[in-house]
Parts: sequence; structure tokens; C-alpha cells
Amino acid sequence: MFPQFETHVQQNKKLVLRKRYWLYYALTFMSGARRQIFTVFAGFLMVERFGYSAADITLLFLINYLFNFLFAKRIGRFIGKVGERKALTFEYVGLIGVFVGYALVETAEWAAVLYVVDHLFFALALAIKTYFQKIADPADMASTAGVSFTINHIAAVFIPVSFGLIWLVSPAAVFYIGAGMAMVSLLLSRNIPRAPEEGNEVRVLKWS
Repeated sequence: MFPQFETHVQQNKKLVLRKRYWLYYALTFMSGARRQIFTVFAGFLMVERFGYSAADITLLFLINYLFNFLFAKRIGRFIGKVGERKALTFEYVGLIGVFVGYALVETAEWAAVLYVVDHLFFALALAIKTYFQKIADPADMASTAGVSFTINHIAAVFIPVSFGLIWLVSPAAVFYIGAGMAMVSLLLSRNIPRAPEEGNEVRVLKWS
């Protein structure tokens, strides 16, 4: 029932780290950090401050999945049309607004809107993967998938604990820091060339 895709390039069997992929690694790490803020602390906000029940949170998840189902193809076309740099720029500018909104929001209804919009921006992270597909040696695809999975989850080791301590003092500070992280991601995304390809991985700081 499922289509099978033949591999025409022999994949590297070992995990490889290449200097010229540094921007992809950095974007992947920041994406993992942003995911932790959404997964852990946006949920805390909904429950602790606005009293959302388990059923309410489940409903928000269902709304998120419905929006993904409806708009995933359109988002993919958007990335293909405008390119990775513009798509990620749009995502990170939006995330700065979302995180600042989390810090300032006063009503449960607007918090829910921010939560859904925040989740929608996840789909634009696809641009990180399409960027890598354009710059990478085809033989590195499988090994780099393992590397990116590891990098993406490094943030899961320290952000929940360290940001949890900050949360006890000031929940708003967690989201302001998140906005700062989104700003870092925005600056990184602006380093993506207009037409990324092997040998043209970044606009500045090219490492061989």
C-alpha cells in the first residue's frame, strides 16, 4: 500500500559533521530550542495562568492538526515559491511576535490564538530541510538526518530545567528569552543565499 522509493546514491554509513553545513546545524539547534518553549512552557501558560483543562488542551491540539492538514500543502508551495530565506524570515519574525504575545497576553482566548498560530509556524520549519537538500552531498542525507535529530534534541536536555527555574521567578521572562532566540534564528536565516546549492551554502562565513 505504501510506495517504495529507490535510493540511487549509496549513503554514508557513519555520522558525518561537515563545516560547510554549519548553518543547517545552527538552524536545527535553534529550532529544537524553540520547540521546547512551545511544548513545555506554552502549555504551562495555558494551564497555570488561564486554567485550561486537559480537555481544553486536547481541543487545541486537534485544532492545530486540522490547520496543518488544511494548510500543509499551501505552506510547501509558499516555500517553493519564495525560497527558504524569505520563508524562514517570515517564520521567525512571526515567532518574535508570538513569544512577546505570550509574555503580555491577558485573556485565555488570545492565549489560545497565540498557541494555534505558534503551532502553524512549525510547518515553515520545513524550509530548513529543503535548504539542506539543496546544499548537501546526496550521500550525506541519511547520516545527517541522524546528526540533525541529535542536535535538535540537545536543547531538550537543558532548556526545560534551566527555563523552569526562570519560570518560577518570571514566566514572562521565559517568553522574552524565547523572542531573543527567535531573533538569533532570524539573523541566521538571513545568511541563506537566494539560490542555495552545493558550494553556495551561505552568504557569509563560508567554511570549506
